[in-house]
Parts: sequence; structure tokens; C-alpha cells
Amino acid sequence: MDIIRGVGHMGGMLKGRVAAVTGAGNGLGRAHALAFAAQGARVVVNDLGTSHDGYGESPGPADRTVGEIRAAGGTAVANHGSVATEEGAGSVVEQAIREFGRIDILVNNAGVIRHQNVDEIQTGDWDLMVRTHLYGMMFATRAAAAHMKARGYGRILCTSSHIGFGFAGQAAYSTVKEGIVGFARTVARELAPYGITCNVLRPIAAWRGTAPEIRNPLFESNRPEDVAALATYLVSEGADSINGCIFEVLRGHVGIFVDPPPVARTIRREGGWTAEELAAAVPAELTPGRTREDFPFTLPDVFRPLMEK
Repeated sequence: MDIIRGVGHMGGMLKGRVAAVTGAGNGLGRAHALAFAAQGARVVVNDLGTSHDGYGESPGPADRTVGEIRAAGGTAVANHGSVATEEGAGSVVEQAIREFGRIDILVNNAGVIRHQNVDEIQTGDWDLMVRTHLYGMMFATRAAAAHMKARGYGRILCTSSHIGFGFAGQAAYSTVKEGIVGFARTVARELAPYGITCNVLRPIAAWRGTAPEIRNPLFESNRPEDVAALATYLVSEGADSINGCIFEVLRGHVGIFVDPPPVARTIRREGGWTAEELAAAVPAELTPGRTREDFPFTLPDVFRPLMEK
């Protein structure tokens, strides 16, 4: 991976800062860790070393990322804990403080994915995804927030996905990825008075867990370093005014989502509506021409403006 393009080579945007990145053994997490180190941060590289669907464990991924950072002249240590447990997530923050004296930056990136239709979801799979994505984010953020508040500074970045908008076969993944958005926006509001920001990335990319049926050239063209460049800025001092925002990244395209999402259409009647009146008004005025097979949008609809550029 080219960590120089887009983020600079051994620059100073994060000089002196301490960052912890969960799920940093592969993909986006690895790109974030490399980019932060290239900008002067000391990095705790967390990764349990599982497959994309959460099986197995190995120190290899985290150790390799640390090796790359050190080979480039940066400073990093590996953490092999599972963020799905309170102890494992807490150890990431504890190691940052033990090794480097504090924690300034937390990136909640660890995740797993299992593709199942809603009537086929296994309880164990659902639990694993909720624990990894949501509990892991909460455990790590809770641990880091206490230290950040005491210092009056912090940057938290969470990884969501466009799959959170809803996609067939992804009920569990959609749930956790959209849950991340709600959590992050609340954290942003709560911690803003303490000099802490919290933002969200919805990267548009194919990664090792992307289902074959939704892979396409648009996904494949995005580079992890493109996403890492934005992440680097968002966790820097210069992004102090950016808080509670949701960004998408695709190649050279960086977008921000409307906050809050606009209401597309409304109908109004003084004194309220009866069920019978709504039965006539909703199809005619709110959802004209819509059928059972239609959805307010499809995943290609989300990406179409980017495809046309």
C-alpha cells in the first residue's frame, strides 16, 4: 500500500499524538494506522487476527502492521485483544497510556460480517456482530473518553457503511452499522464541551468481507489510503470544528451527509387524520406509483451520483 500518496510521508499533522486503531491488521484499519504513523502519531495497532467473518485468531495481522510502521521509521505497538469483550477493548486504551502516556485518538474500526437473510439469522452470529461492532465501540470509547475528558482533548472516529441504509442479506450488518451512527452522534454531543470530537466514515469500498454479489468496479476502485487521508485530517487538531459529521469517500470524492436527513414529502390536515383518510392520502401523495417491490432507494441509487461523475 502507498501510504505516501494523499497523507504525506512522515509529516507532522499528528506529531506527538497517540492513536489507537482497532481492527488495524488489514484493510482500512491498517491504512489508518500507517497514515497516522506517517504523520507523526504513535500508534497502538489492535487486531484479534480473525478471518473477515470472525473465525480464528492470530497475532500476525497486528504484528505485520506494526512491522510496516517501524520499518518506515514510525512508532507502534501491537495489541491482540478482542474488542468484543470489555477487558479486550479496555486493554487497547490501557496499552496506549502505559506505552505512550496518554490517548488522543481512537478509531473504532474493528468488525466482522456474516451474510444471512433475516429468516436465516443465527443468534450466535447476530451476537458476534453486535458485540464486535457495537459493544466493541462502546467499550473502547467509554475507556478512552474518561482520559480524553481529563486532558480536555480527543478525537474519536467510527466506521459505518452504506450497507447501514439497508441491503438484502445484511440485516445484522445493516443494524450494527447504522447503530454506530446513532452512538457516534450522541458521543459527539456529549463530549464536545471537553474538546473532543466524534465523527463517522461511511467508506465506499470492497474489502475482504464484501459479498461477491455487491462487488463492482466502483467499489474496487476505492483505495484504503483515500479513506485514510480523510481519517487523518478528521483526527487532527485542525478538524476541531468538525463534530458529529458523517462522511463518505470514493476515490477523489469526499462527501458529507445532510444533518439531519431531510423529509422528502409531507401531508397535513388540521385536526389530524383517520386511518381511512390516510389509506387514500399516503399512496396518492407520499408514495405515488410505489409498489411492494420498491424501496425508498436501492444501494445503486446511493452511488449513482458518484458513478456519473
